[in-house]
Amino acid sequence: MARVTAVEDRDLVQRARAGNRDALDALLARHLDDVFDLVYRVLGNRDAADDAVQDAFVNAMRGLPRFRGDASFRTWLLRIALNTARSALRRRGRRREVALATGSRFADGAPDPEERAVRSAETERVQALLADLPEKQRLAVTLRVYQGLSHREIAEVTGSTEGAVRVNYHLGIKRLKERMQ
Repeated sequence: MARVTAVEDRDLVQRARAGNRDALDALLARHLDDVFDLVYRVLGNRDAADDAVQDAFVNAMRGLPRFRGDASFRTWLLRIALNTARSALRRRGRRREVALATGSRFADGAPDPEERAVRSAETERVQALLADLPEKQRLAVTLRVYQGLSHREIAEVTGSTEGAVRVNYHLGIKRLKERMQ
């Protein structure tokens, strides 16, 4: 999937701020999959993720007039989504389960049920290993691998430094590799 350029988002943001509902709808639709993916990975529950995504988009629409453009719109929106997911976790008050991938991502046309079962088992194993990582490492790995964000963007989303993100990503990948052997 080709990533949207910041220039295209900037134009849509300007039009949405001017009251253009179609631009706002296009902007939010453009980032829906990324927001859902992140929130679902944090919450591990599809229904909770659906609710959190709605909350994140409402928060983003309300905050759009205050969006300064220091970061890309996508990064800003993912930060809102992460904060919303974290709030949902606090409200839920129990340990989360993190899903590494959704079933639609693995519609790979495997030739037989046995191969699909093996891949499913591997996915479940990786999901469990990822869920076991400390939160900062899990977020760094998830945002880098599955969202394609740079270390700088991850730092903006998580409210951390770029150096801390690099360390957490490295440690998370190292820990995953060790546990997968």
